[in-house]
Amino acid sequence: MKKHIRQRVILDIINNYEVETQEELLQYLINRGINITQATISRDIKELKLIKVQGTDGKYKYATMDNKSRTIDKRLSEILKYFIISIEKAGNMIVINTISDAAKICAKAIKSNNIEGIIGIIAGEDTIFVAIKDINMVNSVLEEIKNLLK
Repeated sequence: MKKHIRQRVILDIINNYEVETQEELLQYLINRGINITQATISRDIKELKLIKVQGTDGKYKYATMDNKSRTIDKRLSEILKYFIISIEKAGNMIVINTISDAAKICAKAIKSNNIEGIIGIIAGEDTIFVAIKDINMVNSVLEEIKNLLK
């Protein structure tokens, strides 16, 4: 079997199952009629840049970097949902109130999303000021921030 086909099958397996070990991945491949060695699996994992992320059950599983990004995005969303108390427009700014001592972590989470129109973020103890480049962009930036809470 050609390497690129085998690697596509590996990606399909890790996207559909919570594969924790190379041995488990090998078993899935054998079940699909693909007989390869542990060394080949190890090379494929390295070439595909697979990583281990914590699954829903707390155990670690193989994932693509794209899946890791989704996991990180989900965690950031959970942080924002938990810490943000209110969000309001104020001219070309958005003012976000958080629980005490949470403004800096929330500001970093918002900043990491690279929302178009944000030209600066200042975080205090429980308040974040988000400066918007153009007053006409305030509503779209506000919606983007609110979408992070979903």
